[in-house]
Amino acid sequence: MDRVALRGLKARGHHGVFPREREEGQTFIVDLVLSLDTRPAAASDDLTKTVHYGIVAEEVAAIVEGEPVDLIETLAERIAQQCLKHEPVREVEVVVHKPDAPITVPFDDVTVTITRSRV
Repeated sequence: MDRVALRGLKARGHHGVFPREREEGQTFIVDLVLSLDTRPAAASDDLTKTVHYGIVAEEVAAIVEGEPVDLIETLAERIAQQCLKHEPVREVEVVVHKPDAPITVPFDDVTVTITRSRV
């Protein structure tokens, strides 16, 4: 399986369990690895035979900017399910970063990583 990766997609969302997170929002960063067979696209040089990563990026940003959820696990699942709607994508790894998580000790980042595939 080949991979198409998008790293560091940034969007502002209002996800979290605390009122301040819902009211003020914060930046979330998403990394994706889309697994698919790129041979048909490479052989034909045809964009329609692969995944259009520009469209995927826009869809991910819309999810992050959209309906708030409590957990970044839920956000990651929504992103994964959207990615799998693209016919060539067989599996997706989603990493959601929450670098401004409300933690009282110094930290660099909080992430949730999930992998989902077609049944």
